[in-house]
Amino acid sequence: MSRIAKRFAELKKQNRAAFVPFLTAGDPDAETTAALLEKLPAAGADVIELGVPFSDPMADGPAIQASSLRALNAGMTLPKILELVRRFRKHDHTTPIVLMGYYNPIHAYGTARFAKDVAEAGVDGLITVDLPPEEDDVLRLPAAAHKLDIVRLATPTTDDARLSVVLDGAGGFLYYVSIAGVTGTKSFTESDVRTAVARLKSASGLPCAVGFGIKTPEQAAAIAAFADAAVVGSAIVERLASGAEKGERLRDTLEFCAALAQAAHAARG
Repeated sequence: MSRIAKRFAELKKQNRAAFVPFLTAGDPDAETTAALLEKLPAAGADVIELGVPFSDPMADGPAIQASSLRALNAGMTLPKILELVRRFRKHDHTTPIVLMGYYNPIHAYGTARFAKDVAEAGVDGLITVDLPPEEDDVLRLPAAAHKLDIVRLATPTTDDARLSVVLDGAGGFLYYVSIAGVTGTKSFTESDVRTAVARLKSASGLPCAVGFGIKTPEQAAAIAAFADAAVVGSAIVERLASGAEKGERLRDTLEFCAALAQAAHAARG
């Protein structure tokens, strides 16, 4: 059983949803990312989404766009991200890590080499925002050879015909984008998301995570009451960018993540 499958199975037995924080690797620097990765599991993170910085992150709003630019300006590269994962795996062998990003850096690295290297580093799954299911054999097949899950995205505009395409070859969990738009710019309507998640779960045996629009512990709890995971990205990235000095930013970000995790974990009583 993969780390992702094992984690969601454990949470299901406990009748709890997962808290999934997102951070951009290298924002504002590699050592801050390393410190966050080390401390996030103790703060309540069940799965970690690690963003691969890219110069044209089309699905991301201003906060994550800015974090990508900060990381790139600080010299973050794909090989350095894999080294961060290797460092994390020296002391944590159970928390799943999912790389979230865009296909261009993967293509430049070499798809087969990428799948091999990320798996060996300790990555468990991949979310490649701009690689549609019809064209992802180039990544999905080498990923499968190294037991990496391809996490697919569903949106408010995914109809039944499209959903069957999305689910074909999907693994790990299904990521429901709760809004029509980019990250961090809108809020979701709970009743709409609840209906959408029920539909997705009836069509798939995969856990269903919800992201794009969760900014507060209260919103995380609302989603965690019925979804399998609450994903928070822009709000965490904004905290990391707002502190007066690095130590303060790190403490504030971890405290915020702990509050989000506690809310998500307690949502079902």
